[in-house]
Amino acid sequence: MSFAKEKEQFKSSLKAFVTGLAEHVSTEDKQWSVKGFIDVYKNIYTIYADTKIVSKILEIHLFPKILEFARKNGFKLVLTDHQNYYPDISFVSESKPDLKFAVDLKTTYRLEDKPEFCNGFTLGSHGEYFINRQSRKNIQFPYSEYAGHFCLGAIYSRAVSEELAEARVRQIGELRSIVSVVRDFQFFVCEKWEIASDRSGSGNTANIGSITRIEDILTGNGMFRKLGEKWFDEYWINYGKISLPESGKKITKLADYLAYRGRDAKLVNLRAKSTRRKT
Repeated sequence: MSFAKEKEQFKSSLKAFVTGLAEHVSTEDKQWSVKGFIDVYKNIYTIYADTKIVSKILEIHLFPKILEFARKNGFKLVLTDHQNYYPDISFVSESKPDLKFAVDLKTTYRLEDKPEFCNGFTLGSHGEYFINRQSRKNIQFPYSEYAGHFCLGAIYSRAVSEELAEARVRQIGELRSIVSVVRDFQFFVCEKWEIASDRSGSGNTANIGSITRIEDILTGNGMFRKLGEKWFDEYWINYGKISLPESGKKITKLADYLAYRGRDAKLVNLRAKSTRRKT
């Protein structure tokens, strides 16, 4: 069953929703309003700008707003049964239970030396559940059951301060003076194919990498922009599995794959290709 109209409607609603998230999580001077953890004795334990810590706390911070969005738009939320399953959140329509959308929450930081770039992130596995779209391995529902696959992302700047060099215990009266570990949030929504690169997102696991130029992420200007989701799927299903006839080298570049399939390599979005590797 095709849900093309519902998919575009969901995408439009989700994009509108994220426009207010930066204000929701930030103070007047654009610092993250989260300063640390508090105990029953009113001690505040400041945190590091570790990407995993920031990502998890931001997810908790945003969850009530995401739940509110789901209810307003007639969806229930299904969270993954296991920590490393895809996606982070499944949106399931209350009126049409067959209508599901996968939403992964992604966070990354701007690079200090090149602030027009971010550190990038992964876009899920290109392994078993991506190849076999009826598989239930490491995924909440089979991949084919989702009408769309989206990233709800946040890009931020890490604070530079001697005060953040080590975690400290502070008192509740000092709350406003505590420097936040991150600031200047930009939120975005894209379908994951729109911001995909043709490179693996991590060295030891089968993850799809993202582009890293911030402007291109915000506008969905990835390497498959001229090709579409069908070619994104086909490329990543075959990633590293096909050998070039001349050299025997495995195909891990989009231009090589297009040439192998008899397509024009100019269909690769060269602007996106110029992005910097994830560090």
